[in-house]
Amino acid sequence: MSDTVKTIAELEAELAAARDRENKKLVQAKQAYEKDRDDVVYSIVNTAQALAKELLEFKTNCHIKMDTQAVKLSQYGKIRSNSKGGFNLTHSDGEMRVTRRRDTEPAWDERSLKAIELIKDFLGDTIKKRDIKIYEILIGFLERNDKGDLEYGRVMDLYQHEDKFDDERWKEGLRLIKESYSNHMKGYGYEFKIKGSDGKWQSILLNFSSI
Repeated sequence: MSDTVKTIAELEAELAAARDRENKKLVQAKQAYEKDRDDVVYSIVNTAQALAKELLEFKTNCHIKMDTQAVKLSQYGKIRSNSKGGFNLTHSDGEMRVTRRRDTEPAWDERSLKAIELIKDFLGDTIKKRDIKIYEILIGFLERNDKGDLEYGRVMDLYQHEDKFDDERWKEGLRLIKESYSNHMKGYGYEFKIKGSDGKWQSILLNFSSI
């Protein structure tokens, strides 16, 4: 009987030792994975931080140089009197170009709220009963984006239908939307291009998602 009990005890000890070894392997594998993961994250984020700093310095340098060039261009008479700040600089060999564009953001003030109310009232009372497809198209132009703002392109599409209806709510609503609109400058953006072998301009992509 004692030999049988001893054998069971030995088996249990061996199983326990095997489980312990397996657990240690799992712990080691986990630690190795986490170390490798942390090394990868650290390397990528550190590189991203360095690039972000370089890009900021590069953009600041662009601002300074292009502002200086804008003054020289104005004095030289190469900037149109109605220019709002955007212009191109092309190398003499015709192979490189820098573009400064004026980035703006459309906005609508509180009058747009009343405008939308009037237009929706008219569309719901009249057009919805007459032509549900036209109603859905027109009402879709008034949908707001994720930021809660009207979309410039959609509003422009809405204007194209301005002369289709004579209802006062429709006319007044569109008038108020036009009056409430303004265009705010966000800043200057830059584009960098080189001439490809096909003779066409090719953009130098600095936007990570565009590469």
